[in-house]
Amino acid sequence: MGTFIVGCIVLGCAGLAVRSLIKNRKNGKASCGGDCGHCRGCH
Repeated sequence: MGTFIVGCIVLGCAGLAVRSLIKNRKNGKASCGGDCGHCRGCH
């Protein structure tokens, strides 16, 4: 039973992280904006 609860918590956290990444990408806050001077070596 404990494994099931921990699994649900992990899946919930992963879902929230993916949702946050999608939301940021839609708002133009992606991790790589194409500005290589900013991220130093993304391409």
